[in-house]
Amino acid sequence: MNETNQHRFHIPVMGLGFTIDTPLKVARYGIASALSLADDHLLEQMRAFYTPASGRPFRPISTHATDYRARRITAYLNLVHDIVNEQVTRLRNGQFEAGSELTRYFELLPDESPVKRDYITMCSSKSAERERLATELRAAVTAGAIDVNIMTKVDKTNYAADGSPLPPEYSDASAALRGFAMSTLQSAVILSAGLNPRLYSYFEQFDDFFPDGNGRLAKRIILKVSDYRSALIQGKLLAKKGLWVSEFRIESGLNCGGHAFISDGMLLGPIMETFKTQREMLYAELKGLCDTALITKQRPGFGGNPPQRITVQGGIGTAGEDRFLRDYYQLDGTGWGSPFLLVPEATNVDEDTLGKLADAQPGDFYLSNASPLGVPFHNFRPSSSEEQRKLRIARNRPGSPCHKKFLSFNTEYTDKAICTASRLYQHLKLQEARIRFPDEQAYRQLVAAITEKDCLCEGLAAPAVLVNNITPAHNLRAVTICPGPNLAYFSSIVSLKEMVGHIYGKVNVLNGRFRPNLFVNELRLYVDYLKGEIGKHQHDFTEKRIVYYQSFCDNLLRGIEYYHAIVHELQRYTHTGTDEMKAAMADVEKIQLQLAGAHVVKTLS
Repeated sequence: MNETNQHRFHIPVMGLGFTIDTPLKVARYGIASALSLADDHLLEQMRAFYTPASGRPFRPISTHATDYRARRITAYLNLVHDIVNEQVTRLRNGQFEAGSELTRYFELLPDESPVKRDYITMCSSKSAERERLATELRAAVTAGAIDVNIMTKVDKTNYAADGSPLPPEYSDASAALRGFAMSTLQSAVILSAGLNPRLYSYFEQFDDFFPDGNGRLAKRIILKVSDYRSALIQGKLLAKKGLWVSEFRIESGLNCGGHAFISDGMLLGPIMETFKTQREMLYAELKGLCDTALITKQRPGFGGNPPQRITVQGGIGTAGEDRFLRDYYQLDGTGWGSPFLLVPEATNVDEDTLGKLADAQPGDFYLSNASPLGVPFHNFRPSSSEEQRKLRIARNRPGSPCHKKFLSFNTEYTDKAICTASRLYQHLKLQEARIRFPDEQAYRQLVAAITEKDCLCEGLAAPAVLVNNITPAHNLRAVTICPGPNLAYFSSIVSLKEMVGHIYGKVNVLNGRFRPNLFVNELRLYVDYLKGEIGKHQHDFTEKRIVYYQSFCDNLLRGIEYYHAIVHELQRYTHTGTDEMKAAMADVEKIQLQLAGAHVVKTLS
């Protein structure tokens, strides 16, 4: 509501360090991006790096200071906001000449943008008209949104110096929200990883999330969702508090990066079709609930219809796919994440990892159980964190030192929660496993599952530290990187101009590998995932598990039928064949026969 979306895409949050300073690199060009608030230690390191570089005095915020987590977040966000404002001011004061920042701003815009058309007109105008248009264009320069991300599941309780638990508002997610709320940013907080009732209630403490006397929101809420039902449930919970969801950001369950919140076989196309057909109903229901709540709270209303965007991200790879999604589903924008890991001008990826990504093969990208959250996690086999994890196992020292403790949720062996990737937890768990599982094969399988957990707190933050030549705390340099499988089709390290040009169809930066349509890619990922899950449990099928797998198959088949129905529309925008869909359908039907046989055996037994 408070900024103009000059571009049709945004750069989603990636890990902890990959996009921690992306706004400082791209916001002045009108490109929206997001940074994670999970790691206040990293935010403080980045503030210490950028504050002197911008000519400001740096005053550290110690971990012994009251409310240090929220204060660190506020301080970093204020710094980013101030620097971007200064960048935009310098850009507006620049000249329209070859190679200038001002010229670059307009050249990066999509050709159909009204502002881009005015720029093209100015370039061919005579002096008086050119000067008038130049003045108007300078005034049209706006920064891209500097949004922040809170992963709602990362919300551990924190403790005072005497060991007593602090009040709920000092939990990780609540402190992060408070840090954003107290900042000078006028942007959005993106809530990912599902519903957190405690956090959602805490929003009510901050006026900026409610409309002011002019019906404007100083700070907005974006929900990252996997399906329509999730959007409706979470949207209604917030609306009943008078809190408006300004954007629903739909993300593919499997064809994305980071944690994978896998659906029960519900595919992206049918999910977006539901949003398309139910969008007006969703808006009307949430608006009615929100208006009623604002009246009850005696707060100002919107005085009209507040905007509500619907966007999608996960696995988009071509300009044709991007346009199809926006046109056919009437979306307001798209998210391009993993490909930007190959754009050093936009993200932080250390030189070693960047080279490995450029040389990667499709098999290097895989879905792992490395996350201590217990959620499937996209991983990269050649990463230095994987090398480190295996080396620790070989040295009979599995697990990681646990300094930041953001993912400490397990209380199997301790009163105070610890992380399942920590050396302490894995040592205790392996001791127990040796006693409980005398069978060597069963023991080895359990050992592999226990030691697969890896430290994400350090690994996902490391690239920002390494790229900016900041001394890593505790000398931990191993990098965890979590690109989506779509990155297998990108191999070139490219400039920001080239990647933006690729999104808008001006250049092609894909590698030579055959790349099916994004819908087919996601479909194949789901079929392969289902095969893997059935393979894991083929010797211990339960009736409940069989019913779940059958429902999964039914959803996949309905998705395939849906794609067949729209394939002619797809083909107008992008290369889309039906052979892969037919092959996937055959696979699903085979799985159904396998499940039917298992059901018969189960019934007879």
